[in-house]
Amino acid sequence: MNGERRSGEFWVLAIFFALFVLFLYGPLSAILILSFQGPNGGLTFPMNGVSLHWFRNLTQQQAVGDFGGSFRRSFTLGVMVMLVTVVVSLLAGLAFRRRFVGATPLFYLAVASLVVPSIIISLGIGVMFQQIGIRPSWYGSAFGAHLTWTLPFGVLIMFAVFNRFSPAYEEAARDLGASPWQTFRHVVLPMIAPMLVGVGLFGFTLSYDEFARTLMTAGTYNTLPLEIYGMTTNVTTPVLYALGTVTTLFSFLVISVMLGVIVWLGRRRARV
Repeated sequence: MNGERRSGEFWVLAIFFALFVLFLYGPLSAILILSFQGPNGGLTFPMNGVSLHWFRNLTQQQAVGDFGGSFRRSFTLGVMVMLVTVVVSLLAGLAFRRRFVGATPLFYLAVASLVVPSIIISLGIGVMFQQIGIRPSWYGSAFGAHLTWTLPFGVLIMFAVFNRFSPAYEEAARDLGASPWQTFRHVVLPMIAPMLVGVGLFGFTLSYDEFARTLMTAGTYNTLPLEIYGMTTNVTTPVLYALGTVTTLFSFLVISVMLGVIVWLGRRRARV
């Protein structure tokens, strides 16, 4: 390895990755720094002092925006979508392990929403709810709109999981006298549990920051992405940056917790 030179392809990929990281985290870094502006600071550099003033301002009544309410709605909606995505994706993965009539058309129908523009789906669902006399709401029409986004990803992940899952484990359990439910509960479920956590994380994060499919379906009350978007045209203080910092840190916290659960499940399975 001593004196070995890197190939040109390595440096091209390294430069591309560095630019990708800079493009991804550069704006986040600017928002993070500007959220610590002093009380008299503005939305741009240079900074006018350093303080936690705008973070404290988040807990106070705002002239524009409902931080707490929109966050609670987004969090609750994300949890609802996560639970349904995990359950339906698991059931779909189990069902498609066996061939049945209409399996191929059903599969393409399930993932078709991935190729339809999100704003079209949002508009269609919003119009449909209004036509049948149901007022659009974040827990109703927006919930359904988010599932059209998260379920195809969850189903595709579970298909990949079960394609690599050896039926030999289930056959061994049945040979030992286990019932179908016992086989699923004690053999299949522990082995696929880390992947289910991943599906849940996918479902929550996709729902938590979804904007386009919520725009026409949320009804009277905004979710957090809609609230932030609306504030960009009204709020002229760094409190918006403070909100962005808090929500970004919350997203990283959720991801870290989920990854910790995945690692714990993997180690537990290895010990067993």
